[in-house]
Amino acid sequence: MKLSDLFKKKTSSDIAKDRLKLVLVSDRASCSPEIMAKIRSDIIEVLSKYAEIDMDGIDINITHIDADENGGKSAPALYANIPIKNMNHNVK
Repeated sequence: MKLSDLFKKKTSSDIAKDRLKLVLVSDRASCSPEIMAKIRSDIIEVLSKYAEIDMDGIDINITHIDADENGGKSAPALYANIPIKNMNHNVK
């Protein structure tokens, strides 16, 4: 993620799309949109230390794994698809 990406003005449709995604994911995961936004922000912040991230391609979801797939226990699962443009090899 570039510093300029933080200050890039999003269109109203981009903002609406992001909000809708957060509402849908939070509804499925039984957590608030605020918590989902914080999780997304924290993940991006940490990964940005090591790589340049394609902000437009990020997809983060929390779903539930069925009991049949998880040894008889139902559990939440975090799925993140975060496209990386370039690795930062100068990490201190």
